[in-house]
Amino acid sequence: MFAKQNKVIDFASFSGKVPPQCIEAEEAILGGILLDPGAIARVRDELKPYHFYIGAHSSIYQAMLKLNEQEQPTDLIVIINYLEANELLASVGGRNKLASLVDRCVSAVNIDALANLVISKWKRRELGRLGNLATELQHRSDDEVSLPQAFEQLQDCIYRLQQGSNNKHTSHISDVMTDVYQKIEERHQGTALGGIPTGFYDLDAVTNGFSPGDLVIVAGRPAMGKSAFAAQIGFNVAQQNRAVALFSLEMSKSQIGMRMLAGVADIENTNLKTGRISDSQWHSIAIGTTSISNLPIYLNDCATPSLNYFEAECRKIMSMERRNLGLVIVDYLQLMGEDGNSNRNHEIAAITRGLKRLAMKLEVPVICLSQLSRAVESRQNKRPVLSDLRDSGGIEQDGDKVLMLYRDEYYSPDSPDRGICEIIIAKHRDGATGTIRLLFDSEYTKFKNLARGGW
Repeated sequence: MFAKQNKVIDFASFSGKVPPQCIEAEEAILGGILLDPGAIARVRDELKPYHFYIGAHSSIYQAMLKLNEQEQPTDLIVIINYLEANELLASVGGRNKLASLVDRCVSAVNIDALANLVISKWKRRELGRLGNLATELQHRSDDEVSLPQAFEQLQDCIYRLQQGSNNKHTSHISDVMTDVYQKIEERHQGTALGGIPTGFYDLDAVTNGFSPGDLVIVAGRPAMGKSAFAAQIGFNVAQQNRAVALFSLEMSKSQIGMRMLAGVADIENTNLKTGRISDSQWHSIAIGTTSISNLPIYLNDCATPSLNYFEAECRKIMSMERRNLGLVIVDYLQLMGEDGNSNRNHEIAAITRGLKRLAMKLEVPVICLSQLSRAVESRQNKRPVLSDLRDSGGIEQDGDKVLMLYRDEYYSPDSPDRGICEIIIAKHRDGATGTIRLLFDSEYTKFKNLARGGW
């Protein structure tokens, strides 16, 4: 006996119902503006004519906005004259309608809250329109709209509906500079950081952390520790109670979890894989498993993800966490989009542009791992440079920060820098470049600050 999995929506039960609206709030907003013409400045950036349910209310508010743009008052007499001159007065209900709006309104003191209420009712109505759009898309052929395109179209509509205006409109430079000054003041006083700390203090000192919207490229030859380095930054960010999404195209979720446990419990990864665990180590494993389980880390090992898939999964996590993500990690770039149907350089460039857009759209730093070309191996000095980035100059172009990993002991076992990993900051769009050094513990596959522990 199987439980029923799908809930069937009875659309018939919704027929005949009035769409979500609050006419009283619409009337109070208009009446408040007629009483206090200065009140429109408090709502004009967020509240738009199309948010109103009643057509007459939308026309009246549109007239108010026009007058406000022309720096004219929006009192009763001026509004009546404007509507009459544009042959709109009769269609909105005449003088009596406008006079009644003033009579029913006491003041404009609550106009902000009322505007939010009207906007929320509009969003409810738009949900119904999304249902209509979904119905339309389901009947389109694959030649007209592919299934991924249909999902992307719905996803974009939902995102715009969720976000609203979210301050993405054009701003005057004075508003921008006010915000800039405030951020500088907060950072000077130590009440705000420039970006999200990585947990490696020397790296944070140079980069000032990873900022929302950053695309951070972590590059290196195989066996340099790229995956471990990125995963450890993710672990450190999660310990700050920031949600982290880690997409691995190379390792399974259980492999990542086992590597994290090795670092936390101080047990060699090889012993965890083979099950060679002593009685005294089980306590550390239990404590480590519990501590990791309580962190807001989400793992995904889909082998063939698309940029749309990344965004959809990130939004799903944000919905569960009820907050923005702190960090997204993609491991690694060259495993994406290999279909053999296009120029590889162009393909990689398109992917990096997409990841940069994703970082800006979700307002989260995105770390993307990348391989380096084999040209490194043919040089005497094998420290990587930007030109070693494999497959595309787009990686260098789109990355806000490019970090390259180099361990000298990999090439020279007798190197005096055994156990040292150089993090070469080859590109930093907002600051200085240079090299910082971390300890690398190969037994536990983890990185440490030179002066204090890492995980």
